[in-house]
Formats: sequence, C-alpha cells, structure tokens
Amino acid sequence: MKRNKKGTRLIVAASETDPDMLYATRFFAPDPFIFLQRNGKHTLVLSDLEIGRGRRQAKADEFVSFNQLEREVQGKSKNAPPYEKVLSHFLRKRVVRSTIVPANFPLGYAQELAANKIRLRATKGLFWPKREAKSDQEIEMIGRALRITEIGLKRAVEVLARSTITRGKKLRWSGKTLTSEMLRAEIDSAILRAGGTPTGTIVAGGDQACDPHERGCGPLYANSLIILDVFPRDAKTGYFGDMTRTVLRGRASEAQRKLWETVKAGQALALKKIKASVDGMTIHKAIQNLFRERGFPTEVRNGKNVGFFHGTGHGLGLEIHEYPRLQKVTLKDRQVLTVEPGLYYPGLGGARHEDVVVVTKIGCKILSRFPKKLEI
Repeated sequence: MKRNKKGTRLIVAASETDPDMLYATRFFAPDPFIFLQRNGKHTLVLSDLEIGRGRRQAKADEFVSFNQLEREVQGKSKNAPPYEKVLSHFLRKRVVRSTIVPANFPLGYAQELAANKIRLRATKGLFWPKREAKSDQEIEMIGRALRITEIGLKRAVEVLARSTITRGKKLRWSGKTLTSEMLRAEIDSAILRAGGTPTGTIVAGGDQACDPHERGCGPLYANSLIILDVFPRDAKTGYFGDMTRTVLRGRASEAQRKLWETVKAGQALALKKIKASVDGMTIHKAIQNLFRERGFPTEVRNGKNVGFFHGTGHGLGLEIHEYPRLQKVTLKDRQVLTVEPGLYYPGLGGARHEDVVVVTKIGCKILSRFPKKLEI
C-alpha cells in the first residue's frame, strides 16, 4: 500500500471492526486505538497490553504508549482521564491543528477536539480511495477467503446428499430432522476449521428464501429450493468471501428448474457484459429484461415484492458490502464485485447464484470455483 503524504489523517477505532483501520495497519485489535498519518509517517498509539504485539505485527513507523500519555494527563489525580482527553493531549503534543477523519468518527471525540481548537474534516466517500482498486495481494487474499467459503458450501452439499427423505418430505440426517439451523451449524463449523469466521450464513428453504436476507429456520424439505448464501471472513487477513448456491434435495419440478436456469442465464449475461467503463445500471436492467422476457417480471403481488428486486452485486473486500454497488457506478479496472441476480416467488421459492469477479479492462475474471448444481 503506497502512502499518501498529503494531509494529516486520524482514525480512532478497533481494527477488528473498522475496515479503514485494518487497511491502514494490517493489525487486529478488539479495542479502539489511535492511528495518525502525518507527513507520510504512520504513528500508532497503543495500550501497553497491545504495543508489544503491535510492534511485531502492525505496519507503522512509530509506536507510542497510550498508558504513558494517560499518566501525563492524569497527573496527581486519582481518576484516570477519559479516552478523548488523552487523544486531544496526544494531538496537541504533536501540534496537530487540523486533520481528516472518517465520516463515522465518534462524536464525543470530535467535540473534545473541537473544544481544543483542533479542526476536523470528515471525508466524503472512501477514507482510503485506494481500497476501491484491489492490489494483486488483496485479490489473492479474497481468493483465499473464497476457498474457505467453498469449504462451507461443500459441507452443506455433503450433508444434504446424505440426508434421507421422510414421508412428510422432511429431510432427516444423523437421526434427526434436518433444519436450517443444523445445516448452518455444519457449514459454520467447516468454515471455522478452515480458518474462517462465519458471519450470518443463510440457509433458507421454500418461501423463506423469498426474503433474500432471511437466514432460515425450521425443517428443510425435499423437492424444495434451498438458498445457501455463505460469506465468511478469513480470520488471518480480515478479507471476506461471498458465494451463493441454490440447491434442491430430490427432484425439481419443471417450474423450479426454469426459475433456477433463468437466474443462471441472468448471471451469465452479467458476466459477459462486465468490464471497465461499463455503466453498471445497464447490466442490471439487461438482467431484469431477460427475466421479464422469460416470464419472471419484477413487480408487487399482494403487497410483496417478487422477481428480481435487489441489486446485481456489491464490492467485496475488508467489508462484506463495501463500495461500490455494481448497478450504481461506472465499472473500473480492479474492482472486486459480487454478481448475484436472483428471482423470488412465494409458492415457487427463491433462487440466487452468486460469484465474485475482478473487473478488467476487457472483461472480468471469476474468482469463485464452486460448481452450480440444482439437484442433490
């Protein structure tokens, strides 16, 4: 990552949950710490609990003890000072009079700094613009996260394949009725063993899948479409994988197969059209037109959205949903995006296929590898 020497930049956040801090430092910490970029120099202010590990692992030029700064502010007082008082003390010592901060910079900290006449300017858009175009190393790390994702999907298919079908069409596995919760636990366990952190895995069957972010609950049934949407974080790097497959244990009806194949055709159309300089909305509309021509319109029925009513894709990296949204931008070289059209009709079910691509000047490169198979 090349460093921008223009302007002072400040982040105060926990890198485990703040992607801008993790991008800047490549250091995982569960509690907030201070990052200061000034004249091209990166300084981290860490507690004594973390500073030793930070010196070994973090990407920075200088490490400062938060506890030492805290003692300077506390003086002879019996009470430790609030975090924001230590922050303002540190910035005053460094003669920082103004700085750029992320749009989500904590209000309490901002008020304390303003009281000390330190001017803040929040960024509009990306705090680190270079996060949009992924480096070769980042693409490799996203690929590793996708391999972890695929291990979770493979486990789901294994369990479904080994399940038996009862008279009531419920699936039975390992002596019990197979539920969304059980299958999700199997997926998540496989992800953990592979070095990933599960994050909201979706196992939604039947009409549950018609709400695209419904996680799913209760028994799973034979001859019913099941959406498996798996998006773990690689515990080593912090980068996310994200893939969706729609499967069915048993035999698909003609209508289910048509729905599934139509979604696959919509995704194939998108993959063919994606390349740098293309308006993403034209891709989104082309998919909707194809779906409508094949008998799957996007509309409202009985007060409920049906058809293809969500976005075509989103950015992927240190956030599961990061900038940009595919259909809201002109595509650029080296963006990493999901491509995930879907169709949803209560009574028939839902289908979604999702893969991850890198945008190139002449097309796109697919990073996902897991096969698409309807019947198990």
